[in-house]
Parts: sequence; structure tokens; C-alpha cells
Amino acid sequence: MTTEINNSSLDRTVEYSKQASRATAKRLFRFFIRRLILLIITIVIGVYVTIIIANMGGYVDTILKATIREEVNMMVTEMHAKTPMADNVRKSMVEREVAIRERLAGLDQPFIRRSFTHLKNALTLNFGRARFMVSDHGSRFVRNIILERLPATLLLMGTSQLLLFAVSLFLALVLSRHYGSFWDKIVVALSPTSSIPPWFYGIFFILFFAAGLKILPFGGMVDAPPPPTKLGYFLSVLRHMILPALSLFISSLMISIYSWRTFFLIYSSEDYVDTAKAKGLSPRAIERRYILRPTLPNIITSFALMLVGIWTGATLTETVFLWPGLGTTIFEAVNRYDTAVIVGTTIIQAYLLGITVFLLDFLYAIVDPRVKLGGGK
Repeated sequence: MTTEINNSSLDRTVEYSKQASRATAKRLFRFFIRRLILLIITIVIGVYVTIIIANMGGYVDTILKATIREEVNMMVTEMHAKTPMADNVRKSMVEREVAIRERLAGLDQPFIRRSFTHLKNALTLNFGRARFMVSDHGSRFVRNIILERLPATLLLMGTSQLLLFAVSLFLALVLSRHYGSFWDKIVVALSPTSSIPPWFYGIFFILFFAAGLKILPFGGMVDAPPPPTKLGYFLSVLRHMILPALSLFISSLMISIYSWRTFFLIYSSEDYVDTAKAKGLSPRAIERRYILRPTLPNIITSFALMLVGIWTGATLTETVFLWPGLGTTIFEAVNRYDTAVIVGTTIIQAYLLGITVFLLDFLYAIVDPRVKLGGGK
């Protein structure tokens, strides 16, 4: 009789566990679907606004029409110099060629209609051809220009962000153990320096390390000419990456340490931490299980918001250091009014930022049980 009761109780426990797992999976699925839909809507709105701004209210179209007419006039003038023609024939040829080129560029359609066409092409990564810029291999396709510059940006941003997260987390945890110490006060005092953009730090780093001490290069990604060996090439890239990565790292370091150290202090004063100390658990175990783990959701949220500022500052930082990434590309495209490249690089950056935040949402759901259980229910 007792055995049957125990078996029945065990069966009910297993069934309840399966139902709870299925319910958790459904809640997680709904959570990620909502996040994905919100992310898609945000990217679509951001891309369309970028298309509108990039055209500058029709100003770029006016420039392109003037450029087309100037090119056609020069072409017809050269033809007239070789083979003289009547004025009415020359004017007719100019107007006909201008109309053909404007139609090929889509300038014969209203901008609103063209903007939605640009939106569809942009969201499918069909950026078309650049009007002025070319890749290092001579291609005018915007996709090729972006793919050529994308690895440099991923290398710089990935290195600086991983370094920032690891160092900030470690130092914040150390300072939370020594609240009120000399170094804790130094971090609190220096936290406002994170309002300074990374490119500003970059200028001073160039003046000090490159122009003054002459121990690091002024900019670029590799020596000219590039080293012949793979090891030499790697070391050259690493040497050129120190200053731009350090600029991105330093610009957000103090505020991240200060914020995360505050999170650790808040959670270390909870009653369950005092209970764990009374049980005789070691300080390392208490930090890992009762302080670090419940603090991670707040840290991830803080880091995700910080990434937005880092991506924004990366454009000018790459330009200052002549780092051949997306930031330098978009800066050059803006100066040359190359709308296709402006929209293409902005969209790729939006995709990269969106993917990063989406991955952090996955991590958030893993470390925060309240997300798994739909708000703690």
C-alpha cells in the first residue's frame, strides 16, 4: 500500500515537472517573439527615418540631377568638338540623355514612392550601387564596400566591448568589498569622465602616445607595406588597434564600474546575504551565489544601454584613427553625398546593434528566473 502511494506521488511530481517545463517554454517563446517583433519594428522605423534624413528633404536629389546634367553636357561637348552638330541637335541630345540617366537613377518618380522602394531594398540588404565610392577592389556595389569594411569594425568593437565587460565586472566586484576605500572614492570621483566621447580621448592618446612618445602609430589598421608573415601582420593589427580600442574602453569604464559596484552593494545588504553569512558560507560562495547571480540582470541591462552609446561614438572614433571600418565608411559617404552607402552602413550598424541586444535578451532570460516564469508567477 505504501509503495503504491509513493509511486503515485512520484508520478504526480514528474507530471507536474513536465507541465511546469512546458509552461516555462511557452512563456519564454512568447517573450522572445515579443522582443523580436519589437526589434523588427524598431529597425524598420530607424531605416526609413535614415532614408528620409539621408536625402536631406530632396537636397541630394537636386545635387544628383545637377551632377547628371553636368556630366551629360561635358560628354556632348566632347562629341561636338570631334563632330560638330547644330545647337538644336545638341540640346535635344542633352535632354534625351539626361532623361534616360534620371530614369535609371529613379529620379523621375516621386520621392515618397522611391523611399518605400529604398526601404524594401535596404531591409533585404539590396543596397544597389554606390554613386561615387568604390571598394578597395574597385567594386561599386554597396554590399561589397560594406562587407570589405565590416570585419574591421567587428574586430574593434568586439575586442573593446568584451574587455570593457570583463574588466568592469571584476573591478566593480572588488570595489564592492572595499566600500569607502581610497580607490572606491577615486572611481566615484572619476565616473563623470565617462560623459566624454571616445573620439575625444582618442585625440589625446594620439598626441601623447603617437606624436609625443612615438611608441604607437597615429592610425590605420596595419603597417604600410603590410608585413609578409601572418604573425607579423597579426602583431601589426594588434599594435594599431591599441589606441582606438583603448579610447572606446576608457570612455565607458568608470561609469560601468561605478554603476555595477552600486548594484553589488545593494544586493550585498539583503537579508538573505546575512543569512548565508550566518550559515558559515565562504565569502566567495556568497558573492557567486547570492550577490553576483541576482545582480547579473541589472548589469546586462546596463551594458545593453551602454552599447548604444559605444556604437554611436565608434563612428567618429574610427574616423579619428583612420580605422577602415563602417564608421570611416559612413563618414566618407556623408562627405560625398553617397546616399546608398549612407543608408547601407547605417542599416548594417542597426542590424548589428539589434542582434547584440537580442542576444543579451537571451542571456537575460537565462540569468533572471523571473523572465522564465513570466514575472515570477
